[in-house]
Amino acid sequence: MLRKDLNFLIAGVGGQGTVVASDILSEVGIRSGYDVKKSDILGLAVRGGSVVSHVRWADRVHAPMLEEENADYLVGFEWLEAIRRVSYVKPDGIILVNDCRLDPITVSSGQAEYPDTKEILSHLERAAKKVYVISGLQTAIELGNSRILNIVLLGALSKILESEPEMWKKIIQERLPPKLVALNQMAFDSGRALIR
Repeated sequence: MLRKDLNFLIAGVGGQGTVVASDILSEVGIRSGYDVKKSDILGLAVRGGSVVSHVRWADRVHAPMLEEENADYLVGFEWLEAIRRVSYVKPDGIILVNDCRLDPITVSSGQAEYPDTKEILSHLERAAKKVYVISGLQTAIELGNSRILNIVLLGALSKILESEPEMWKKIIQERLPPKLVALNQMAFDSGRALIR
């Protein structure tokens, strides 16, 4: 991993494990020798509302929240949440997005239409230096549990960061209940394998 200030924005929906992912990412930063600050912003609904986590790694972090055009990495747990937060990405930033559509209540009730994913991808590609689209949810389902999506995405992020996996896997082991560790470490490895 490069020794420089790194700013991450994780955007998802309640129930996807966004906060757990930001906790693990923060701990990786601390153990890598950074000063780390994080802030989780939860939507109105615990499940189904937007959840955004700001995670900052630096020699000295003065504020936990990112400003627009300040994120080196945007991790979108689904298409709409990624496009909602694209203004935070630096022009030379990287976006990692899960190829998944979750309709918000306004779409499922017929009050709005979900944007076309090809249009979303085109917009993301104009906003960042590189966009990775991965089948994170499908990978989690193939492993037997959709709730490990967050760890699949962390695995992919660790590969993009060119970070050695051992520290991440140790933190996953420490943070999660023992009965879930083996499955989540498989999810992490599978996420790494999605980045070519």
